[in-house]
Amino acid sequence: MYQIIAYLKFLFTSTNQHGVHSPFVYNFVTRCLYDKTKYEAYTTLGNYRNILQKSDVVLKIQDLGEGSRVLDADTRKVNQMVKTSSSSKKDTELLYRVSKYFKFKNTLELGTSLGMGTLAFALANPNSEIITVEGCPNTSKFSKSKLKNIEVNNVQFTIDNFTDAISNLNENQFDVVFFDGHHNKTATIQYFESLLSKAHNDTVFVFDDIYWSKGMTEAWEYIKNHKSISVTVDCFHLGFVFFRKEQRKEHFKVRL
Repeated sequence: MYQIIAYLKFLFTSTNQHGVHSPFVYNFVTRCLYDKTKYEAYTTLGNYRNILQKSDVVLKIQDLGEGSRVLDADTRKVNQMVKTSSSSKKDTELLYRVSKYFKFKNTLELGTSLGMGTLAFALANPNSEIITVEGCPNTSKFSKSKLKNIEVNNVQFTIDNFTDAISNLNENQFDVVFFDGHHNKTATIQYFESLLSKAHNDTVFVFDDIYWSKGMTEAWEYIKNHKSISVTVDCFHLGFVFFRKEQRKEHFKVRL
């Protein structure tokens, strides 16, 4: 019910490119978010999703986050997980476009799940370096094996809780951080603040499911108002955060 009400409010308060006056954000919306190009990579993403949807593999799950709204059992079928716990077709293609648009060279993903987002980042920039962190060993190993089958070789898979994984990072900076797990207000804010030191002026933080719960929306509001943030773009399912010091502080809600 919370998500339905939140979405109705979003529809009434959001805009399209005509309500955006920042040149940087306008270009981001028109050339990336609204890009209608049928990229060849979309076929690869679709084929991978089909593989997952046809999989009868059952995984024993160690869930370190808020869990699934639909799947409560500690053993879950992959073909059910892809419907409830994986990035949607629309969001996966959007992640691909965003990564391609900004030409990310190094990516951190918190929450591998079945690797749909991971694959989107990998296809967008094949020469980039991607670190993806997953707390469930079985899920991580499954995703790693499936992505290797389609010759994805620029991804480092890390099995750990997010807090420890972040503290053990050797990289000084990331071009993008995708927060896609542990949908909890306190945890999300903690990860955000822990990774601020890894951001440069052009880094993009992407938050998944910012209206997943009241707590997640409160976390999103906290992040928007943080002194280090200049611009945010709220697309309901995904929230984009920019650090650009040359931009005046503004927040946009954009319908996709």
